[in-house]
Amino acid sequence: MDGVTDVRRAHERFQGGDPAAGIESRHAFSFGPHYDPDHLRFGVVIACNEERLAPGAGFDEHPHSHTEIVTWVVEGELTHRDSTGHETVVRPGDVQRLSAASGVRHVERNDGPVPLTFLQMWLAPLEPGGDPCYEVVRGIADSTPYALPEAGAMLHVRRLTAGERTAIPDAAYVYLHVVRGEVTLDGERLTSGDAARLTDAEGVVAVSETASELLLWEMRRA
Repeated sequence: MDGVTDVRRAHERFQGGDPAAGIESRHAFSFGPHYDPDHLRFGVVIACNEERLAPGAGFDEHPHSHTEIVTWVVEGELTHRDSTGHETVVRPGDVQRLSAASGVRHVERNDGPVPLTFLQMWLAPLEPGGDPCYEVVRGIADSTPYALPEAGAMLHVRRLTAGERTAIPDAAYVYLHVVRGEVTLDGERLTSGDAARLTDAEGVVAVSETASELLLWEMRRA
């Protein structure tokens, strides 16, 4: 198998957030005040944050620019509001994208009665600037990758039963994140929260040891 450049374990992520306010964060790359020179980006992925919000907790309005922000809810419901007038509740199985472009502000909250866990992934756009845009794709299917041409990337969702095999895209860069379950990748056991970074991968296969859910970013450039 070509290209497992790094395996990053869930417990190796930087712990951030504000636990007293009901916010727990785990960062896979340098983020905010956390500087990690060995994990600045991979391909066009510049952040992969696991966020846990207690009921009633959230992030107050804050700005973004020149970033493609993709959110995947693991459990619970995420309430999103932004300065372009969108207000949405995002649920497991939905893909939310906010193109910050030249600048946008948004709020993210857990307005539900149960804990919320979501992954938020930031990708560098091919070109800076432009107008912000927003969309939610409801109930994305495994057979329908989510294309993000603004970043030259494509998101694949793989939901696997125990013992099922799935091909990893042949690509210059692939970022694989285990949302839940356990998989084996070239003899390496990956569990919930673990990630693998592959370069120039060809013919790579992941085998699910348990019922599992994977997110894979297929990228054609760094």
